Amino acid sequence: MERRNESSAIMAGYAQPPKKYAYYVFALLFLLYLFNYMDRIVVTSLFPFIQKEWGLTDTQAGMLVSVVFAAIVILTLPASILVDRWSRKKTIGIMALLWSIATAICAFTKSFPQLLAARLGIGIGEAGFAPGGTAMLSSFFPPEKRSQVMGLWNAAIPLGMALGIGVGGFIAEIWGWRYAFGLVAIPGAIVAILFFFIKDYKTVDLVKTVEAGKIQSRIKMSKMDVLWEFIGTPSLIYTNLGFAGCIFCSAAMMTWLPTFFHRMEGIPMSQAGLKTAFIMLLAIIGGPLGGWLADTWFRRRVSARLLFPAISTLLNAMVLLLAFLFFSGKMQYIMLLANGVLIMAFAPAAITVTQEVIHPGLRAISYAVCVIVQNSLGAFTAPIVIGRISDTYGIKTAMCILPAFMLLSSLLYFVGSLHYERDLDKVEKISLEFEE
Repeated sequence: MERRNESSAIMAGYAQPPKKYAYYVFALLFLLYLFNYMDRIVVTSLFPFIQKEWGLTDTQAGMLVSVVFAAIVILTLPASILVDRWSRKKTIGIMALLWSIATAICAFTKSFPQLLAARLGIGIGEAGFAPGGTAMLSSFFPPEKRSQVMGLWNAAIPLGMALGIGVGGFIAEIWGWRYAFGLVAIPGAIVAILFFFIKDYKTVDLVKTVEAGKIQSRIKMSKMDVLWEFIGTPSLIYTNLGFAGCIFCSAAMMTWLPTFFHRMEGIPMSQAGLKTAFIMLLAIIGGPLGGWLADTWFRRRVSARLLFPAISTLLNAMVLLLAFLFFSGKMQYIMLLANGVLIMAFAPAAITVTQEVIHPGLRAISYAVCVIVQNSLGAFTAPIVIGRISDTYGIKTAMCILPAFMLLSSLLYFVGSLHYERDLDKVEKISLEFEE
């Protein structure tokens, strides 16, 4: 189907801030996302050091990652309600300070339960950041640039993971694993303070348009109206479920790939961390490129918002199948490098879907729902599931299940694309106001 000249629904959700200011806010959010993932993922490069000191199993080590996602799943919705109904900048600033402080506390823990509790604190701090940042960027940039901006912003994720994994193992080998937590906590706190002083768009009233004859009026949305925004939007449901399969794979890779290289190739953890970091770093190419390609295709075909994730995820499934089932050594690493490019290619367009098919006053909550689904079914589950399979059958067997999740996600995105344009047409048309 040909792309219409413009969609009034998604244009209505654009706050139109000064262009330079929009990019300034983007820069702060990019840095916060980078430090967010450094603080979240640095522990994976510290597994051998912590396991040696405290005698932990792989399952227990996986819990140090999963507990962060558990806190996010539980608290992302209430945190996102604060974002949408109170203040995006204040909520995000407070959360960034909390997760930075919790990361620093990890450096002073003396036992596994203490470290687990501190990691829980990181998840509490991070709970509403991604939904809040997504809502701000969706409103600060026009529809024709949204996937590109999301792609650039999400490039902070692999960069943060790469820095966290690479720097963490390096610091741990020289000074000890506790220093790794302490050093990565500082920069996030600095940027968090700056965020309190930005300008935002005004909170959007939750109203809907009703027609009485030829007269249109707006009334306050009921709780059932809000609920229907989520359960009555098929493309949103399929997108959230598709996200879960992709995030299961990425969480498994970022958690266990250093250990995979360490055990399968017999290399030091610092070298294994660097090999993994380089793979993750390639998503800096895939994320922005995926966003640009999705936006370019979107101008001609509305359903491209979900067709592109379907295609890129299918390609990733094929790459992982070759990497873990058919290749080893250099060819395996080449396939994993291709995975690094593809692993985030789906995200910019898929995230944009969560913002465009929902009422503009529910954008942070919409992505919070996506976060709950992707983390509970994907990020929380993957480290423990892969750890348990690894304990029983070995790390290679555990990693071989990942292509199936990517294949399922591809199918879900494709089905969602069949509903996307119809869902987009139903969105409430509300103009956003930028703060003076």
